Amino acid sequence: MRRWLPVFILSCLFLSSSLFAAEDNVLNLYTWSGVIPESIIQQFEKETGIKVNFSTYDSNETMYAKLKATTDGGSGYDVIEPSSYYIDRMGRQGMLEKLDKSKLSHFKNEDPAFLNQSYDPHNRFSVPFIWGVTGIFQDTNEFSQNRVTGWADLWDKKYDNQLMLLDDSREVFAMALLALGYSINDANPEHIKQAYLKLKELSQNVKVFKSDGVITILIDEDVGMGMAWNGDVYKAKKENPLLDFIFPKEGFVIWVDSFAIPLNAPHRENAHRFLNFMMRADIAKMASLANDYPTTNLAAKKLLPKEIRDNPIIYPSHAVLQRGQYQTDIPDEALELYERYWEKLKMEG
Repeated sequence: MRRWLPVFILSCLFLSSSLFAAEDNVLNLYTWSGVIPESIIQQFEKETGIKVNFSTYDSNETMYAKLKATTDGGSGYDVIEPSSYYIDRMGRQGMLEKLDKSKLSHFKNEDPAFLNQSYDPHNRFSVPFIWGVTGIFQDTNEFSQNRVTGWADLWDKKYDNQLMLLDDSREVFAMALLALGYSINDANPEHIKQAYLKLKELSQNVKVFKSDGVITILIDEDVGMGMAWNGDVYKAKKENPLLDFIFPKEGFVIWVDSFAIPLNAPHRENAHRFLNFMMRADIAKMASLANDYPTTNLAAKKLLPKEIRDNPIIYPSHAVLQRGQYQTDIPDEALELYERYWEKLKMEG
């Protein structure tokens, strides 16, 4: 019996070590819904042997609240996909791991235009993935005689009860701030109040606030003008070629959704492998073709069909993008003020 005991102990140790290795060979992924196709997840699993546990969210606020609720910062997730201003916020609050660039050989594929931005200097915490612009959509059939060029045009009384705005406080206030000549990231209480009063003047022109199901609305021509993301207009235009997208002359929001690793991620090595995999030109191309969003990956963009990469709606020129501003985080007091005015605006409307 004693003679078999060392063998038994060694067998137990080997078994527990194998179980640990199996448990460790996973990746817990938490991203926006609809941006990473299942085929890419399957390919990553096949190439690496890493099992992916994939869950999604529908807003930055949902993702942030879930991670914030963990007292030790250990959410159990290995990779998340925050938008720019949440990268800013979570980085400053110590909620993200610094990236190990030595493990990201494909980082060189990223477009320099989306790197080293104010929300994440030197990309300490984030790898850009997809991006877009918030601008004006217009049905050229319905408004053939009234072509708009900027946000200020939407205040014209002839558009009474005809506009759709995104159901997003920062996006809508950004429009008003730009029309007033301010930054989209303005935290000055007086400027925020001015933006609210400006939006109050616009309220009679607003038919609906909507952020989901926008593509269907654009295709069905339920609303002929308003605010939308360029990616949604690009998709809807395939079914409704009369749609146009305008990059407002006063400026516009540029949004970027990036991958990041949460603090105390349990599988950081696997997280870096996944980030590097997603930055491969062939994979980034595959993702872009599947989700119809513009890619931040320059090497992947070069592989896209010419009619996509040369489309000025989905890939505006560098000169046009110079008018854009990236969203960054603002102090809690300013955010609370925005939200108070936002609720007031929608109740009064």
